[in-house]
Amino acid sequence: MSEVKGKDKRASKAGETRRRMLEAARELFVQRGYGATALQEIADRAGVAVQTIYFTFGNKRTLLKELVDVSIVGDHEPIATMDRPWFHEALAAENAGAQLRLHVQGTRGILERIAPIIEMLRAAAAADPGIAELWDLDADPRFAAHAAAARALVTKPGIRRGVTAEHAADLLFGLLSPELYLLFVRDRGWPIDRWEQWTWQTLHAQLCSEQGPPAAR
Repeated sequence: MSEVKGKDKRASKAGETRRRMLEAARELFVQRGYGATALQEIADRAGVAVQTIYFTFGNKRTLLKELVDVSIVGDHEPIATMDRPWFHEALAAENAGAQLRLHVQGTRGILERIAPIIEMLRAAAAADPGIAELWDLDADPRFAAHAAAARALVTKPGIRRGVTAEHAADLLFGLLSPELYLLFVRDRGWPIDRWEQWTWQTLHAQLCSEQGPPAAR
């Protein structure tokens, strides 16, 4: 029993160290840029030896990849977005309006985490072609998730007549994009709740046949 507790304690400590390194990397990559940030600086901010970063992640590219992956899903569990409870709850909604509401809410959480680092990531990929190789560029996971949601959405009561899964996927992909989120929340200073309400109202008007709530002001 003591051996099991010891292993659990070590695993918990390792997990906390990993989180500190990722948070330090996030802060420095956003502040200074990926290329201008040295692993030693990340180690110093996280309070670990630089060898710990090499042992845990291997190199700066894989550290960046894990940072992006964790930002998307919200934790360190190896569970894809489409396997997450919130996504399945949305798919199981009884009507199109309810599914759309849950889908916007769930996507909001992702955008709050990923939008602040998206421009840094693009700049890093432009400067280091090896970064792009870390992801399958032929299969955009963001579009795949919205397309799966759209296929379920068009089968539900309350969907607007004539709306196809392809059209619904395009609208979800566009209106729930990091670019549009940053435009309103960062550049125009919208509160996140206002952005969520406006996005839901706009998508509802385009995709659902029943009347939605009043538009956000």
